[in-house]
Amino acid sequence: MKDIRVVILAGGKGTRLRPYTTVFPKPLMPIDDMPILEVVLRQLKFFGFRKITISVNHLADLIRTFFGDGRKLGLDISYCVEDKPLGTAGSVSLVEDITEYFLVMNGDLLTTLDYGAMMRWHMESQATATIGVFPRVVKIDFGVLELGPAGQLDQYKEKPTLEFLVSMGVNAFHKSAMEFIPRGQYLDIPTLMLNLKKAGKTVLGYRSDCQWLDIGRPDDYEEALSIFEQNRRFYLRE
Repeated sequence: MKDIRVVILAGGKGTRLRPYTTVFPKPLMPIDDMPILEVVLRQLKFFGFRKITISVNHLADLIRTFFGDGRKLGLDISYCVEDKPLGTAGSVSLVEDITEYFLVMNGDLLTTLDYGAMMRWHMESQATATIGVFPRVVKIDFGVLELGPAGQLDQYKEKPTLEFLVSMGVNAFHKSAMEFIPRGQYLDIPTLMLNLKKAGKTVLGYRSDCQWLDIGRPDDYEEALSIFEQNRRFYLRE
């Protein structure tokens, strides 16, 4: 994995975590005694990755100052700077020296996902893209109705529990996907995946028996703090 490029998306404004992220980039939000992005970087190193490019925009200098060239973590870290927001896929067009296989992921995830296992699975599948997926349960606190064309009642479910497969914000690609990412133009990951599918390319979902949490909302951030403190050794297996 040491020769595979990992692109970490760290340019978002983190609007759902305001006011903290007004003066502080979300990837530097602390989880116990270190920023969440440092947890991610240490995990990537553990699973064998070394070449890291961090895509930055909002408060970019703070992130660059904190991590530098990565030598303190035993990594080779470079940066690409978005002069304007390019979306979760568009920023990848700025990355130099993309490798034959590469990983694109958010920089604010708390997960026990084995990134190396996912990349190996992707490479063996020969897919153009692989999306890391996670089952998410949503409890609805209302009675949910399904009505027919004339307004007649078809179904009435009281406070149902729904389960969805959601994107973990971790995606593996073959270099051929770059043909679908125009340089310097806005493009998000969902649109890219759908464009690849429309073009007849293979896009797969990768499931793993892991823990996962996106810290984008205040409630999730508070939960992440508690989970990491109680299970630190499962997240940092150095």
